[in-house]
Amino acid sequence: MNILWQTLISYDFLVVAAGTILLAVPSAIVGCLSVYKGQSLVADAVGHASYPGIVLAFMLFMTRNPFILTIGAALSGILSYALIQRITCRGHITLDAALAIALTGFFGLGMVLKSNVQGNPIYVHASQAGLRNYIFGSAAFLMKEDIVLISVCAFIAMALFVLFKKELISSIFDPEFSASIGIKASITESILLLMMILFIVIGLKCVGAILISSFLVMPCLCANQHTRHLNQLLKIASAVAGFSAFLGTLISTLIAGASTGPMIILCMGIVTMFSMRFGKCSAYAQTKMKEGKNV
Repeated sequence: MNILWQTLISYDFLVVAAGTILLAVPSAIVGCLSVYKGQSLVADAVGHASYPGIVLAFMLFMTRNPFILTIGAALSGILSYALIQRITCRGHITLDAALAIALTGFFGLGMVLKSNVQGNPIYVHASQAGLRNYIFGSAAFLMKEDIVLISVCAFIAMALFVLFKKELISSIFDPEFSASIGIKASITESILLLMMILFIVIGLKCVGAILISSFLVMPCLCANQHTRHLNQLLKIASAVAGFSAFLGTLISTLIAGASTGPMIILCMGIVTMFSMRFGKCSAYAQTKMKEGKNV
């Protein structure tokens, strides 16, 4: 108990826990909107596609300043989304194929650029350590600057959500009615994309490009096992994300060598699996209810 208490009050744990919770809670809300919009796989593709932007930003400015790397990741993510839209609208390629092209193409480019940076005499005086962390995540090394960046991005995203909540929900669940009352789908899609990219690019350092889609999507899947009411679902998803972020950070701090990002995703996965078994709206619960009625 003494070790647990010392961990809970330690400065390093509080900084990392604050960063992961600040990221997880609003990310869950944006993730819910993305899932119901049918863009959960888009988040995966954009997350992977953001990595070359990070490496390019490092190559151009020779710094690992989180703000500069975030700008690079955001531009790369936006470019990949634009490419996906162009391929699906102008070509004879399905959305899943376009997502696969963007995901593998951009992520492969990022790995090639990273290989070029390593051992290159041009970058010998620039600290390259930490670029790999954006692939698998390294929340344990969050700094004050990262917390500030996460806080700013979370505030912007949540401000957009509050301001355009009715328009976003209307366009997602009833696009025909939304269009009939003058809400432009292009505007709501752009707002949702901006919110999604904000959390993807700032979440890369925490959970990495490979796991970022799970970070966004899994809380929604978990909450969906407990309720069908949107407001309650958003609250449950946020609570699951915040709890998983806290627990995952705590476990990874207590266990030497455990990675914080993957541990958070593991906690989310365990909670989701329990919800799929015991949630009142889960498929298992619905099957049992039908069996009870037939008896």
